Amino acid sequence: MANLSSVIINKEFYDIDKSEIDTYKRVAFNTPLSELMQRASKKRDAYWGKMITYSKKVFVPLTNMCRDTCSYCTFVKHPDDPEAKIMSPDEVLKSARKGENSGCKELLFSLGEKPEKRYAKPKKALAALGYSTMTDYLYDMCKLVIGETSLLPHVNAGTLSEYELKKLKNVSASMGMMLETTSKRLNKKGEAHYACPDKVPIQRIRTLVAAGSSKVPFTTGILIGIGETFDERIEALLLLEKINNRYGHIQEVIIQNFQRKPNIEMAEHPEPSLNDMLQTIALARIILSPSISIQAPPNLEQEHIEYIDAGINDWGGISPVTKDFINPQHPWPNIDALATMVRNAGFELGERLTVYPKFNTRQFLSPTISAHISKSANKLHPIDKPKKLESA
Repeated sequence: MANLSSVIINKEFYDIDKSEIDTYKRVAFNTPLSELMQRASKKRDAYWGKMITYSKKVFVPLTNMCRDTCSYCTFVKHPDDPEAKIMSPDEVLKSARKGENSGCKELLFSLGEKPEKRYAKPKKALAALGYSTMTDYLYDMCKLVIGETSLLPHVNAGTLSEYELKKLKNVSASMGMMLETTSKRLNKKGEAHYACPDKVPIQRIRTLVAAGSSKVPFTTGILIGIGETFDERIEALLLLEKINNRYGHIQEVIIQNFQRKPNIEMAEHPEPSLNDMLQTIALARIILSPSISIQAPPNLEQEHIEYIDAGINDWGGISPVTKDFINPQHPWPNIDALATMVRNAGFELGERLTVYPKFNTRQFLSPTISAHISKSANKLHPIDKPKKLESA
């Protein structure tokens, strides 16, 4: 068997047989890239048609403190860093209203994972706000956004328990956590995930499974170029497909490329090439269910328009008001310019909500969120209404 933890519940279901990996590896290496991309695009077109979507969002980094220390991360600040902080409710609401006034429909809460479990300073800062955990504070900030704006919260809080997922489901339209990789090697000293308890693959997988059993509309993905092998990329995609086949909760999978940044441990680490991205995107589209949206960040590759030919149908969140706090040196594309590029490629750019239409059911959305969706949906142009995407 391939390299997945043996302690996963129902491991016989979630384990990935090496023969499956070898099959797709042969497909990737024995098929010219142009043909691989054509195959992926054909599968995309059959389900999604000629619409490439995005979500207009405001990015709210609730805290930039984290108990993990990934070698490629520039977002996280040590609690002793003067820039380390937890946003106040007033700051959250100010950002939310700025986004709403600029036409955003999604508020993306991004935050480091459980800093209060490792450091005294964030624990004290939370206590001063009246909370003992970041998850409890996040819950109330989602409630604040729902109560004061039309924005739909999307939560990126990393690994979560089933209890935390069910609690946050009441106040968020969708949630997300990158699987990143299935490689346990990368948790060893000198590798990208050394001393990162939340980046042990089994912990990410448990969260994905718990999100499925809790019926949470979920975004996940892989991060390529951080030291994983090609086999491990395929293994991760196959794992996501098997989990989604069981629970049906994965709405989109992101294929994200590692980017060098100043002042990180991996500042000299090689970045994946454009061809690496095109090949991986195409494989993702071929491996995954057609109902899963394939997404790649447009701001992390100058030639991002080529992603369309590899099979993407979504650009992810793009903000007209806030920078990409995870990759601050890479500005978002201008939405009008992106629309022109997409049109020149033979497609249309359409705005969507953070949660996809098929998940607008009692199983997947709380009554609070279902009622709140109409406030955002009514602001979409008729051609971009969620029902348009559903029919695709």
